[in-house]
Amino acid sequence: MAKAAVRALLLLLHGEERFLVDQKARSTLEAWRSELVSDFGFDRLEGQGLNAGRLQDAVLQAPFLDPYRIVAVNMVPAARAESLAPALADVPSTTRIVITVAGRLSGANRLVKAASAAGGTVEEMQHLRGRALSEWAAKRAQDHGLTPAIAAQVVRVTPPDLSVIDSELAKVAAYKASGAKLTAEVLAELLAGGREDEIFKLTDNLLPRPTPDALKIARGLTRGGAQPTTVAYRMARHVALVLEVRARQDRGESLSEVKANLPEHPFVVQKAFDIARDTDPERLEAALRAIRDYEWEVKSGQIDAELGLDVLLTRL
Repeated sequence: MAKAAVRALLLLLHGEERFLVDQKARSTLEAWRSELVSDFGFDRLEGQGLNAGRLQDAVLQAPFLDPYRIVAVNMVPAARAESLAPALADVPSTTRIVITVAGRLSGANRLVKAASAAGGTVEEMQHLRGRALSEWAAKRAQDHGLTPAIAAQVVRVTPPDLSVIDSELAKVAAYKASGAKLTAEVLAELLAGGREDEIFKLTDNLLPRPTPDALKIARGLTRGGAQPTTVAYRMARHVALVLEVRARQDRGESLSEVKANLPEHPFVVQKAFDIARDTDPERLEAALRAIRDYEWEVKSGQIDAELGLDVLLTRL
């Protein structure tokens, strides 16, 4: 009993639903970090390439100014998780640990057993389906200030990906917060629905310069019923994200720091981080101005929205 009383708080998160893994890790770390008085008490480690010796060094360090130390290990590849088990053999009571794993671990996995033996909690995040997905979406909608009815509509027309659903809810909430009237017609236009995969393909082909596939994908979206200005809006969001990531890179922030400070899904931030290295900030700013000018010209009736989108992509 005495030994159990001094064990550290340890949380191991794994599973197929990365959005839930990231969400639980983020909320846990926010709560723990609120009690720290300095930056010395927090150590974030990238799971890719991490070995047991490096993790053990971080775990065994004593707190300097803070009541305890926090060690956050970000997305350990599932295939390499067992190699970190020895680092949890002797966890001080002054260390708190969150480990996230990119994938699912079995109960027989050595890291799972080591975390449990150290008095930690192991949680598996599974894909949500059916009623569980609807209930999750309704709660997220309430967090965004939206109704369960809006959540139900988002779930009906959006792929069952929590990051996509949350992004769509955030987009609707932002539109509502602008003061504009949120009618059924506007909501239908805002939701990307089953075209989300095509939106991702478009943004993948957008920077550093649009590829021929970008024009093809954009035409397919508009001919499939997507509003050209909505497509342009999604392009602007992507460009703005890459611009912000590039600014953080210039300030010396690491990938893990950028992921921790941005609300977008870590996979989206990872891709933006890779693109930002090879992209000129002045070109990104010019792209945002071009998209702004396109939207103004469409709304003022100067150009056709669909043809104007083709021209916009050639200008970018």
